[in-house]
Amino acid sequence: MKVAVFGTEVSDDFLPVLEEFFGFLKSHEVEVQLYKPFYNYITETLNAKTYYTSFFHSHTDFDRENNYIFSVGGDGTFLQSVLQIRSFSVPVIGVNGGRLGFLADISAEQINDALFNIFNKNYKIVERSMLEVEFSDRENLDFNYVLNEMTVLKTDNSSMLNVAAYIDGEFLNNYWADGLIIATPTGSTAYSLSVGGPILTPNSENIIITPLAPHTLTVRPMVVPDNCTITLKVEGRGSNYLTSLDSRSVSVEFSTVISVKKAQFKLKTLQLPEQPFFYTLRNKLMWGIDRRN
Repeated sequence: MKVAVFGTEVSDDFLPVLEEFFGFLKSHEVEVQLYKPFYNYITETLNAKTYYTSFFHSHTDFDRENNYIFSVGGDGTFLQSVLQIRSFSVPVIGVNGGRLGFLADISAEQINDALFNIFNKNYKIVERSMLEVEFSDRENLDFNYVLNEMTVLKTDNSSMLNVAAYIDGEFLNNYWADGLIIATPTGSTAYSLSVGGPILTPNSENIIITPLAPHTLTVRPMVVPDNCTITLKVEGRGSNYLTSLDSRSVSVEFSTVISVKKAQFKLKTLQLPEQPFFYTLRNKLMWGIDRRN
């Protein structure tokens, strides 16, 4: 058995969880390919020792023979693991060292039980769709795919944007707003949710279009099938606007047309027996805390 472990930073009080996690891997003689910057952080910043058998620095030296990828941190770290590793045949598992954590959903209290289930193959594979983003008159980013969302945003000192959206070439709407979010089902519980977008189950074959602070209150979030291509033409004052792809953002000229469609591959994640999606929703969003629910 061989696994990869990715991480960036965790708090000092998470160190006992790290020790328990790596202790389990060592006691079960699991080969661990550890992300080198994370190793440096553990040893130099946390002044702790950790278990590993080899290192990787990026997707170029990542061993695709790994059985699993563990992302240790929050949902932001999980997104970084996708960007840094870029392997879609190896399931990614999120160990929550952050706060809310829809993707990094294994809590500190669940580490041993979760690892026991994983190494006994007591889980369900959940494949999550991703989006491919292309720019018309500039080079695409080195990795032009997103797991959560692609967002068009106004710059800090600009007025609202006018975003013309087309679905398979058919005009949908002019969005006068601070921006527009194009989200996957996975991203439905991220940025889109925070501005009133709907929640979709991970296996939903849809894309969400959610405006940011629209000028017209009747403009609402919309769900469209994921076999379509969404084209965005952006106008506004100044010379450029911002486009974010998950955790990355770039400045884009107004002349640039953006095309968004479902990627040809999916990301594999694990669903453990005690953590079905609706349980995670109730737990993370604290549904039922009010006794009337």
